[in-house]
Amino acid sequence: MTLTRRRFLTLSAAMLAAPAHAGSIQHWQGRAFGADLEIRLSGASFAAAQTLWRAVTRQLEAIERQVSLYRASEVLRLNTTGVLVNPGADMRQLVTLSDQVYRATKGAFDPTVQALWQAHAEGTDPKDAQTGWQHLQHNADGLRLPRGMALTFNGIAQGYAADRVAALLRARGFGNVLIDMGEVQALGAPDGQKNWPVQIAGPDGGVLQHVGLRDRALATSSPAATRVGPQAVPHILHPDGRKPLWQTVAVSADSAAVADALSTAFCLMTRPQIDTALAQFPQARLETLI
Repeated sequence: MTLTRRRFLTLSAAMLAAPAHAGSIQHWQGRAFGADLEIRLSGASFAAAQTLWRAVTRQLEAIERQVSLYRASEVLRLNTTGVLVNPGADMRQLVTLSDQVYRATKGAFDPTVQALWQAHAEGTDPKDAQTGWQHLQHNADGLRLPRGMALTFNGIAQGYAADRVAALLRARGFGNVLIDMGEVQALGAPDGQKNWPVQIAGPDGGVLQHVGLRDRALATSSPAATRVGPQAVPHILHPDGRKPLWQTVAVSADSAAVADALSTAFCLMTRPQIDTALAQFPQARLETLI
């Protein structure tokens, strides 16, 4: 059973409908991490964009081979065998960042909830699921998981991919791009505009807020938008079984991976706990909390 992802961030209707931008924005669509992906590139020729899209596809495929739950990958090999020797750079970076967010959120962000999610999905007793990020062993040689445990980077991988694609585009000289991997990373702005206008939507699809992004990322989480298993539990889970406290949380930051992970964790945290965690990420900002 796989998790169907729903989108909570979209370009504003005004931007999508504006004919003045129809010829100046190159558009790419793809799929990775179980989600539909989009990139909008302002001020580039069609030929330049086509070359760039091939590089983006290669970049995403390389990340998926390490951390995706939707295809053969390093994380699936780790979950199956409990051991991963010489993990790739993307896997190592995600483990390092996940550890940082895990500590900052006092365990609200915990990638070992995969076993718990699987128990809910299959209708088995979630009390039997083995969880606890602190039990993951990671060192220069590789990663080790205790028997019965499994990792998921679904709460951070899309944001991480957006950051990696953004770095690729910057390196190739493109500065006005909107990267939508489910979480949004905005570079510069469309020609003639101050920023990329983005809508934050709630679980029912209604627009909650309009945000202008420029050189900043935005991520949104709505626990009840997707439910898991026979008991239809919200898909954002905590190892101790606590229930989400918020319907929709949106976080912006200079890093889409940080925004992604924090928006996930904050669904399970009180406002004082959120404020304490935010203090450890000076570039992050809470945009929506309902």
